[in-house]
Amino acid sequence: MTEKIINALIEGGKASAGPPIGPALGPLGINAGEVVAEINKKTASFAGVTVPVKIIVDTVKKTFRIEVGTPPTSALIKKELGIEKGSGKAKDEKVGDISIDELIKISFMKKDALHGKSARARLKEVIGTCVTMGILVDGKDPREVQKEVDEGKYDAKLEGKEALKELSEEEKKARMSKYVKEKKEEAEEKKEKKKKR
Repeated sequence: MTEKIINALIEGGKASAGPPIGPALGPLGINAGEVVAEINKKTASFAGVTVPVKIIVDTVKKTFRIEVGTPPTSALIKKELGIEKGSGKAKDEKVGDISIDELIKISFMKKDALHGKSARARLKEVIGTCVTMGILVDGKDPREVQKEVDEGKYDAKLEGKEALKELSEEEKKARMSKYVKEKKEEAEEKKEKKKKR
């Protein structure tokens, strides 16, 4: 069996027959439209995030299969929060506040890509990314939430016994606006205190 592998980074659900896919498939005699449709179907849940995709083509049988990787944890967190980047000074500057339910959802999405052997370990890995990005979890330091995971506080959600709360886009925007407003107010207070000195 002769296989040709094509690797590409595709925005979830938005693959097209243009570059890089179309030109790579053309010489192989594979219907680019079918490949694109399959990629878009498999990456639809990653809308708005760039996803690694592997197209494996059997050049003899003229068949293909698609393998979709998962985006980096940081990309999924940024998508949930609607932010472009993490903090450059994670210890001192926080750029967002994400819910534990959103992080559990991300840990489920990345189950096969994370190193943790248990659901708790995988969730702690995802929360660890929040530490390095300068993101709070339900208003708390992520390390505090990792301890709560160890204590079993979120086991019912991790085991599917308790439903995860899904926020609408409006709720996410409102949460972020509130967070930004609070941070501005804190900065103003610090400025005022410095002036009084």
